[in-house]
Amino acid sequence: MGIDKRILGRRWLIFLAGLLIMSLGIVLMIEADLGVAPWDVLHIGLTKQLGLTVGSWSIIIGFCIISITSLLTKEWPQLGAFINMMLVGVFIDIFRIFIDTPATIVGQYVMLLIGVIICGYGIGLYIAPKCGAGPRDSLMIAITEKSGWKVQHVRFVMEIVVLIIGWSLGGPVFVGTVVFSLAIGNVVGLRCHNVNV
Repeated sequence: MGIDKRILGRRWLIFLAGLLIMSLGIVLMIEADLGVAPWDVLHIGLTKQLGLTVGSWSIIIGFCIISITSLLTKEWPQLGAFINMMLVGVFIDIFRIFIDTPATIVGQYVMLLIGVIICGYGIGLYIAPKCGAGPRDSLMIAITEKSGWKVQHVRFVMEIVVLIIGWSLGGPVFVGTVVFSLAIGNVVGLRCHNVNV
């Protein structure tokens, strides 16, 4: 029984570390100021139009997504989804206090690439212990099960819709958005295969 508790504790520790690292990657991409991931385009667009912090909008949108997912599945979300929703928003706002945009364009591109790698590493780390999918992934899975569409098609449509809404609100769509979209799957895949829980 003690071993089981230790294993469980290790899984949650890896999960939390993954959220922290992913949040750092998100902030590095935001502060690189060269475009961000589709969901962050939405969060930043909402911040520009309505105020509040990027982290606050991450939490608010996450709560809305969890609610929609629960209605679709008629099930309570996993604890990990709630923790993901709350902590990522808090971590984003904390990291933004200490990280600024580099003074040179080279520095911005370096920060962008490091941010994508760190973000992907963090995603792979928090997925590996299977403590619960994040709000957005939970919605993707729910829509896939209800619609019969392939996961990649559902994910593509979700990302495009969010990107368009975020861009229309003034969110930053640029080279970083493309780099993230093309590279993130491979980075996450590498990290997931190398985590032992």
